[in-house]
Amino acid sequence: MLENENKPHRYLLYIGQNYSFEILRPLQQELRNLNIEVVWFVSGNEVDVSLFQSDEKVLISVIDVLRYNPTVTLVPGNEVLYFLPGIKVQVFHGLESKKKRRILLKGFYDLYCTCGKAQTKRFRQLASKHGYFDVVETGWPKLDSLYSARPLAEYKQATKPIVLYAPTFSEKLTSAYALFSQFELLSQQDEYFILIKFHPKMDPACIAKYRRICNENMQIVETNSIAALLQTADVMVSDTSSVVSEFSLLNKPVVTLNNVQPEKHFFNFSNPLDLIKQLELATQKLRNGEEIVPQSYINDLHSFRDGFSAKRVISAVEHILENGKQNNGPKPINFFRKFKQRKKFNYWEF
Repeated sequence: MLENENKPHRYLLYIGQNYSFEILRPLQQELRNLNIEVVWFVSGNEVDVSLFQSDEKVLISVIDVLRYNPTVTLVPGNEVLYFLPGIKVQVFHGLESKKKRRILLKGFYDLYCTCGKAQTKRFRQLASKHGYFDVVETGWPKLDSLYSARPLAEYKQATKPIVLYAPTFSEKLTSAYALFSQFELLSQQDEYFILIKFHPKMDPACIAKYRRICNENMQIVETNSIAALLQTADVMVSDTSSVVSEFSLLNKPVVTLNNVQPEKHFFNFSNPLDLIKQLELATQKLRNGEEIVPQSYINDLHSFRDGFSAKRVISAVEHILENGKQNNGPKPINFFRKFKQRKKFNYWEF
């Protein structure tokens, strides 16, 4: 018997970072279309609560969530409170592009909604091995708006190539410091129009440096929705940010500094002074009308182009609620992880 199976379904959107809004809101809209109840839970203190819309109901305490008694919890991150009622569903916080990266299973999820064929294959192997969770290939809800998004008109009027710079925030992996002098040089030239989109967790001091060199050739864009920016740009510059995978789905060139596992179609380089040279190579290939990203890579990364991934996620969840899981083995005991969760939220009731 599933918990709450005879009661109206209630969904909980579990958010711990601002970037999760773009992932979870398509799911919220689909639930609203189906007249299914849905609320949000803010986990931790890294979410800007001012970003919630006036018609979104938000819970901020574990006690409130337990009183709400969710049937389903949808989570983009790796962590979810194990003692919440209902089934727990992982919808991922980025595309799985690094096929050799180790997957850390926390032992808390009942369903993984995968993005594409490569990720599905890996998780189904793990499901067969561990036996306590199901895997359904649904596509990634964040990308529902990618193909329908319109380029930003105020920028597409530019007569020169539009470059989107979107570095990751991690000090170990970011290119923002190493490439600053090159972007300063580019801002003084007239070859490209550069848009900069920083990760919400980027060091404010680094952002301030870039802000000082902005001019008619370079702008920092403040937005929580990146789909229109991806459609607007002709070329992306980044590093090991997961956004390079999203941009690749549009068959556009990606220029990366020290990507930890560069794909063959990346214009990857290790010397920051080579940025301008790599940009020239990328834009030349674009002008030639060549296939930039192999179709096989796109299909493996994300299997759908129809904008209905959120619908598939909810359909997969509802199927489990009505029929139960295929893999019903016991979840790992995970005593230490469970203790850490209870300690973090100071919740000790059983």
